[in-house]
Amino acid sequence: MPAPLPPAPAPALGEPTSHPPVGRFAPSPTGDLHVGSALAALAAWASARRQGGRFVWRVEDLDGPRAVPGSAERQIADARWLGLDWDEGPDVGGPDGPYRQSERSAIYEAALRRLADGGHLFPCRVSRADLRALASAPHGSDGLPPYPVSLRPDALPAAWLDDPAAVADAALRFRVEAGTVAFTDRVVGEVSEDVSTSVGDFVLKRRDGVYAYQLAVVVDDLAMGVTEVVRGMDLLDSTARQIRLIEALGGTPPTYAHLPLLVGADGEKLSKRDEGLTVRSLREAGVAPEALVGWLAAALGQGDARPRTPAAVAATFEIGRVRPAPVPVPADLAHRLHTP
Repeated sequence: MPAPLPPAPAPALGEPTSHPPVGRFAPSPTGDLHVGSALAALAAWASARRQGGRFVWRVEDLDGPRAVPGSAERQIADARWLGLDWDEGPDVGGPDGPYRQSERSAIYEAALRRLADGGHLFPCRVSRADLRALASAPHGSDGLPPYPVSLRPDALPAAWLDDPAAVADAALRFRVEAGTVAFTDRVVGEVSEDVSTSVGDFVLKRRDGVYAYQLAVVVDDLAMGVTEVVRGMDLLDSTARQIRLIEALGGTPPTYAHLPLLVGADGEKLSKRDEGLTVRSLREAGVAPEALVGWLAAALGQGDARPRTPAAVAATFEIGRVRPAPVPVPADLAHRLHTP
């Protein structure tokens, strides 16, 4: 069985590391690399490289039915076309592999056992429909009210995780203690949340046996020594939950930087289903990689949109110049970036 999750050597929340950082990019293989994902990949890569750090590429493919065959390979090819590289990943290997979540079940099971032994985990047979029926409770961003403390089991026998009757047809939930989680996001600023009132006890393994995103991302970041997380603003509301989970596993949270979302003319977040705004589609339309990288760098507040390589972006990259406001994407982006 893989070695249990060493604490990541990260500094206090929100403070830059004094050691070379470890950054990562972890796309889901549900289609070609979207420009919004390319924005996150460039920022995470440039931040790590600017500080002389390592960079990890990881494939978040736990949701098997949504995975598109060949998507992971196409995303890697398009990222390399942009000029990005990485020190560890599914195509180059590394000491902390495997780098596909679908191949890391034993590592997630070890983490669940550690949480159960620490009293942080319990089986739950309450369905989403049951929770929605709690109409009097305020609902969160996922449309569900916070999981009520009253639904927790009063006590669990020792070694309950090994009892087939205890876990049959049950999800596994993380027991959230009351109290505020506060951290400094390197883009957004000061953030605080009491997960016990905003979300409540949350699922780490679904009733169908699929590991939840919150568990997998935390376990992988700890196991791979990730010290800074640079990702999209749509994941900001997951951060307090992940900090609680990291602490329960005995790790140190990384620093966080949540990037602006790319939006269309209507102000709505661009959909990954918009095939006209994938790196592959822009590439096939004749856009040069340096042109797209330059536009992404400008969207990240790193100067104008002149064509640049990722290395040129990294040479002067400052996360403090990134602004949290959504970035509009022109409908004719390919035309604007096209260089004959």
